[in-house]
Amino acid sequence: MTDAQTPDLRASAREMDDAGLCVLPIKADGSKAPDVRSWTPYKVQRSVPAEHDQWFGGDRPHGIAVVYGAVSGNVEMLEFEGLAIREGLLDEVTEIMQASGLGDAWDSILNGWATESPSGGRHYRARLDGAAVPPNRKLASRLAREDEYTPEERQRLAEKPGSKPPVRVLIETRGEGGYGIVEPSGGTVHASGRPYLRIAGGPSTIPVLDADTMDAVRNVCRMVDQMPAPEAPKTAPRPAPPLPGGGLRPGEDYNLRADWSDILSGIFRPIITRGHTTYWGWADGARGVKATTGRDPEHDRLWVFTTSSEFQDGVPYDKFGAYAHLHHGGDFKAAAANLRRQGYGSEPPRRRLNAVPQQSQHFSDGSSALDPDHTPDAQEDPGAGPDLRIVASRPELDITNEADAIEGLLAIMGEQKLPGLYKRSTGPCWVYEDDQGNPLVKQLGTDNLRAYLAEHVTTYQVVRDPLTEGTKEVRELVMPKTCGTILGRKDWPLLPLRGIVTSPVVRPDGTLVQAPGYDRGTGLYLHPRVPLRRLQPQVTAESVQRAKDIVLGQMLADFPFVDDSDRAQYLGALLSPIIRPYAPGPTPLVLITGTSQASGKTLLKDAFGYVYGLAETPWPENDAELRKSITAKLWDCGDPIIAMDNLPNGSVIKSAILSSLLTSAKWSDRLLGSTTSITMPNDRLWVLTGNNIRTAGDNARRTLWVRLDPNCPNPDQRDNFTVGDLRAWLEQNASTVVAALVTMVRGWLAAGANTINTRMGDYSRWASVMAGILDYLGVPGWLADRDNQATFLDDEAQEWAAFLTEWHSKADLVGRAVTAKELLGLKESVPRLHNGDVPSPKQLGHWLKAREGRYYEDLKIVLVYDRNLKQNRWRVEQWGSGR
Repeated sequence: MTDAQTPDLRASAREMDDAGLCVLPIKADGSKAPDVRSWTPYKVQRSVPAEHDQWFGGDRPHGIAVVYGAVSGNVEMLEFEGLAIREGLLDEVTEIMQASGLGDAWDSILNGWATESPSGGRHYRARLDGAAVPPNRKLASRLAREDEYTPEERQRLAEKPGSKPPVRVLIETRGEGGYGIVEPSGGTVHASGRPYLRIAGGPSTIPVLDADTMDAVRNVCRMVDQMPAPEAPKTAPRPAPPLPGGGLRPGEDYNLRADWSDILSGIFRPIITRGHTTYWGWADGARGVKATTGRDPEHDRLWVFTTSSEFQDGVPYDKFGAYAHLHHGGDFKAAAANLRRQGYGSEPPRRRLNAVPQQSQHFSDGSSALDPDHTPDAQEDPGAGPDLRIVASRPELDITNEADAIEGLLAIMGEQKLPGLYKRSTGPCWVYEDDQGNPLVKQLGTDNLRAYLAEHVTTYQVVRDPLTEGTKEVRELVMPKTCGTILGRKDWPLLPLRGIVTSPVVRPDGTLVQAPGYDRGTGLYLHPRVPLRRLQPQVTAESVQRAKDIVLGQMLADFPFVDDSDRAQYLGALLSPIIRPYAPGPTPLVLITGTSQASGKTLLKDAFGYVYGLAETPWPENDAELRKSITAKLWDCGDPIIAMDNLPNGSVIKSAILSSLLTSAKWSDRLLGSTTSITMPNDRLWVLTGNNIRTAGDNARRTLWVRLDPNCPNPDQRDNFTVGDLRAWLEQNASTVVAALVTMVRGWLAAGANTINTRMGDYSRWASVMAGILDYLGVPGWLADRDNQATFLDDEAQEWAAFLTEWHSKADLVGRAVTAKELLGLKESVPRLHNGDVPSPKQLGHWLKAREGRYYEDLKIVLVYDRNLKQNRWRVEQWGSGR
């Protein structure tokens, strides 16, 4: 710290405030983070002296920082990292500035207000006159050398050899929306424990520069960037294979023989040469550097750093590319022909067709997708689109020979260069979404595969080029018969698609799939139905309790579940899509039934859709139609829940097809309109809803009951719900609900993933896992009702209301349990058969049982079972009488 400096941060804040700068306090923990609740407001409104007194007036240690941009009077900071200083980059930039006519402006920056950081970097400031300060920018960087790698970088490269190498930033700016720490910050403000030092000037001596001058200064800094850049096909033709006999093409010969001074004559003039690099300014002598050549001695390219010339800014041109751009509008063919007439190049060769090279390894059978050790890249972005397998460039393929085309396309598949293309048992497929955002799987036909290849592979044929008397490539699509031949194979070198999930799910090893796109560890494709919230690395008891409050205390708070078991069983169904990969196998039918309309059963069904996505299909008339509906949904629908809503009142679920579905991990059938037999994983949760639904036969023990009873005459008039309109609440909070459900499961996993042995036939493994989760969450009632025989019926309201009113008016019948035979004494009001006849006692008993618990006006039927006589008896109750 210099003698002129003071450790008094309040005095420093006053000095900077007097200079019109916005000041922030910085935490003294090495994080360099602002020590305010939120520093966002200070991007647009300057801090005031009263705040400075509060921040810097006490004994609490702080650092001090300046917010750059408009809030500080259009001040921008230019930062040379300590690495850049040690490698002489500041001296190089200074020399270029002096040679290009920017010396005075640069000197004013160097001597205006300069700070040395604890790492040896230099911070310089300038105030822009009449122009807005741009956001933070990285002006110059380079790849890190191996001896500079951190242990974390070495580990990442060891685990992923193909990942991008580490980068070291050399020069960057802090502009609009950015801030930088300034002197006299010291102590633990920086991780090194060393202070920031003022080496020149101060806040009151920041130089004022116009926008053009500052742009020229930034351009010079950009010119010392050392990052490798890919060639642009429009400005530097792609490398071509050597010609037979060592011949040269006109462009290649021109690159060897031409001189940049001749090419750029009248546009740029050379200013200074340092090492291999020549810096160019305008030919008319105007100040500033506008271009460089020779930055890479192996690939001499022209880089232009202005948008005011004939060239594109920031794009590398080789000599031939620059010539073609200037004289032929970027037409390489015309440029090559003209250069050939000038004597460049050798006699054009005759190119022979080469077979696509054989692959050095066999195609993968997809077994790597089962690798339990695979986890997603932590740097993957979950808002980057539905598929995160990024392909750097489109592969190119010569399809002049059809046999070579087939081998080449299979090789490209095997190298995983085709994004979004997968396979299942019947062939290649892709994942897409419909207009409503529902995920679907498309099995490819010939036209689909041809269209896909046209988009993702550059295919061409080699034909004779009359212009150069050599050969040229002509873009051609793959022939339909080639696509048909590929689709006719029994296997394809593609990643296997084992299913679609719409929320984070648990892998068999207990880790979480949460990155959208394809997951190699499971073969599943994550297509979120709602935006996924970023999950905390660790699950705490507090986060699990918050999750329970959201799901149980808000979302499900007002549903009239008959018993704890109904609420527990619905929660188990709601958690099932998340744990299905962890506990694979079939799951029982979820049957949501109520005693009357408006009980909430459809709303419970719709909640699945808000959270996970829901496919619906009508309840079919017979088993044949049911089989068709099941096959159609499993074949292309990606939603994890399939529902059949509002079955007829009192329906009896008795279906051999449904029984087979509910106990099978795979489903086999013939596609409609085709002779093709397919086998698909039965990985969906099947949901049925209706009033007073009953089950029969094998379906009874394959059902998970969720019963609702609003126990009021007009359930649709209920109000004062915890979250108001649940549908509107779910639209706004579906992401939160998904995060809460995942947190519940993660908490159980973190607590040891204990299961409770639960016997439930084919569903025992699933039931045991779910019992463990619900026990961990403290939710009682799981499968407590499975021994009960729940049965429900219905009839027309007016007829039954009249019957119950008559029943309730009879003194000898009301208040006691009576048999169906006794009720037949109400001959005038008893419900009749379709032909008008009075039902038998047995038939009437069935009708009463189907309507048990349902209100007709203010009366309802109550079943009273006589255990001694093994006989059903009945009682009528009036609303409010037992409350």
